[in-house]
Amino acid sequence: MRKKRNNLPQLLIVLATSILSASAQTTWKVQNTFHVGGPGGWDYVTVDAPNHRLFVTRSTHTQAIDETTGKVLGDIPRQIRSHGVALVPELNRGFITDGGGQGAIIIFDLKTYAVLGKIVAMPDADGIIYDPKQKVVLVVSGDGNALMTIKPDIDPKTSKMDSPITLGGAPEFLAADGAGKVYIDLEDKDMVAKVDLKSRKVEAQWPVMPGGHPVGMAMDTGKHLLFVGCRNPQKLVIMNADSGTVVDSLPIGKGVDATKFDEGVAYASAGDGTLTIVSMQGGKWAVVQTVKTASSARTMGVDEITRKSYLPAAEMLPAAGNARPQAKPDSFMIIEVGK
Repeated sequence: MRKKRNNLPQLLIVLATSILSASAQTTWKVQNTFHVGGPGGWDYVTVDAPNHRLFVTRSTHTQAIDETTGKVLGDIPRQIRSHGVALVPELNRGFITDGGGQGAIIIFDLKTYAVLGKIVAMPDADGIIYDPKQKVVLVVSGDGNALMTIKPDIDPKTSKMDSPITLGGAPEFLAADGAGKVYIDLEDKDMVAKVDLKSRKVEAQWPVMPGGHPVGMAMDTGKHLLFVGCRNPQKLVIMNADSGTVVDSLPIGKGVDATKFDEGVAYASAGDGTLTIVSMQGGKWAVVQTVKTASSARTMGVDEITRKSYLPAAEMLPAAGNARPQAKPDSFMIIEVGK
């Protein structure tokens, strides 16, 4: 009489392998949607991770929002067309770019949200970041084709910003390596400019092919890689920050406006309602997931402590003819994406 073969050990091995494989795959999803409401559009979002706050520009005002509840903590008024916020926590200061009129930088208190003063800037003051190692606030002027630098301890009532650095193209956003180099999208030139802060000159301009119309910019300072979000063609271009060599390019959504990098993961948010997530897989860069967010969720910020992403958006009304879609009044929201 033949004995029946015991397949239990093999079945247990297959089951264990399946469980391990599934657990190794990280899945991102929309975890919360905070309905904030209020008037105004939006542009960039800046995450204050230690204090669980989001700073979001809302056209004529800028809001500080609790990232865990969606509650508005503070509202900074009297802007013409606000774009972005940079935080200097060691001085308890925030800096807002106001691209309306002649251009301005609004300086405010991070605890009370009171306006401390205003610095005259260039028209279309737009993307802004703080380089804590070089201790300088960096701002780009789209219409002025320039990089502006501001000392964070500047007296907003009596002082002026430094002389701007001419870029030779229209900038959109930027990243800094902390060692004195700044990398800037030149949207109209389909290039990235490398600026040396010490000489205050453009050292190089590199094409973003196979991408085009670069707008998003983020950096892995450890590995000297740039992550450039391009609109036409729609690509996330990964570039060597030392040589300008394009290492790889990956497909992303339509209408990208922001890219971020955090702990080995790159993110690209697009106005078509997609958040593309990219990381190294088997020694190559690859799209690991595309999260469906909401139409108009084109910008984003990442909390480097919780690893969650925050995307401003609104309900959009149907477009009439060739007109741009308009947001439904009082429908502004923050979408939270996490693992």
